[in-house]
Amino acid sequence: MLRQALDTCGLSMSIEQVIEVFVGRSMPYVVEKSQEMLGHDLPEDFLDRLQVKTYAAFKRSLKPVQGIRHILKSLSKLPQKTCVASSGSFEKMDLTLGLTDLKHFFGENIFNSSQVKRGKPYPDLFLYAAAQMAVDPSCCLVVEDSLPGVQGAVAAGMEVLAYSVRGQDRNLAIAGGMVFSDMKDILKYIE
Repeated sequence: MLRQALDTCGLSMSIEQVIEVFVGRSMPYVVEKSQEMLGHDLPEDFLDRLQVKTYAAFKRSLKPVQGIRHILKSLSKLPQKTCVASSGSFEKMDLTLGLTDLKHFFGENIFNSSQVKRGKPYPDLFLYAAAQMAVDPSCCLVVEDSLPGVQGAVAAGMEVLAYSVRGQDRNLAIAGGMVFSDMKDILKYIE
């Protein structure tokens, strides 16, 4: 969706370029970086139109990552706490976690980059989430699927499992994440 929306505004990028530049970042960052690359402002209604299309696509076809429900059920039986620390808006997380029936695993423990000064790849969001959960950052295990997320969690002094779904294993590993591609590996790692 984002690649197509940017293309209609004159910013042509491959899907690989969109992933490299924007995945794991907040929408304010996406807008700022896009405008910088374009050399002019995006249309005033850019985000509104993109959100309508994105949310419609989510409602049509969003599915949870294979195995994640089992992982979260298993984690909920452990004494450790779980949370979400995302660059996505609360509205987006409410929709996606609701559509995939995963929201109940986290309760109120959902945090986003609007709550901190700097989003991913900075450590601010991860440190904020740890503070809200009353957990020392060095005792946190982060599961991330983006390079900025891995960089932010590592900068926060947290251990990182880097879920590779986009063929960026090398970059995730260089950033400090332990790369995996099957959700079952989370439980193997914790054991």
